Amino acid sequence: MASPEIAGILENSKELDRLRKEQEEVLSEINKMHKKLHATPEVVEKPGDNSLAKLKNLYALAKDLSENEVSVSGMLLSQIDTLLPSGPPGQPRRRIEGNDQKKKRMKTDSDISRLSPSMRNQLELFANLKGEQVAAKVNPDDADKDEWFVVKVIHFDKETRDFEVLDEEPGDDEESTGQRKYKVPMSAIIPFPKRNDPSSAPDFPPGRHVLAVYPGTTALYKATVVNGHRKRKADDYLLEFDDDEEDGSLPQRTVPFHKVVALPEGHRQ
Repeated sequence: MASPEIAGILENSKELDRLRKEQEEVLSEINKMHKKLHATPEVVEKPGDNSLAKLKNLYALAKDLSENEVSVSGMLLSQIDTLLPSGPPGQPRRRIEGNDQKKKRMKTDSDISRLSPSMRNQLELFANLKGEQVAAKVNPDDADKDEWFVVKVIHFDKETRDFEVLDEEPGDDEESTGQRKYKVPMSAIIPFPKRNDPSSAPDFPPGRHVLAVYPGTTALYKATVVNGHRKRKADDYLLEFDDDEEDGSLPQRTVPFHKVVALPEGHRQ
């Protein structure tokens, strides 16, 4: 029970419980706001009233918590998969020519049908990311590094839930200047909001920590939202990046909405 794998599962299960409790609290606050607005709808027209702004922030927080729940659930699935045996002990596999691929597909479909609706939706989303740019942690097994980069999805295996991705612009510190391929688990991938669908970008409230592509690079770093309430969904975010100090202060930098994602749980950068 003291193994790192079990410890990681327990840690993520506690985090999942915390997220669900926080979602319940946020939902309770949303319901209170709904009752208030239904009872006194004229209150929003009074000068200085910020009821709608509070409600919007609560909805944004609920969305972030839901996305984090899906992310943690994915990590738990990946961790549990690594501990499960690949098949019943002492039962050698029988091969029937021509039926291997069909059995594999039936097994995969059966496994997917047992997942929760949110996880099935996530698998379908990831299966459609081929050719898309995503944020990826290319060294998920290195406990000393928490580096995220913009990569291109080459392939997603629904059965193993592994991605094959391509780093199209490796940094100058790489051993080779050529493009590099990586194989990473589903838990190390975060899809970006769609460039042609600004409505897919969340409204992060001011002060929220996010992961964003630093201007002029293909690397993502932790940043703090300065202004999350954009006039239009297609507007840029205004962010302050950690460790980006200039002349004793953090400069505010604009980052396109499709290059900003929620900060992963347990991010150490």
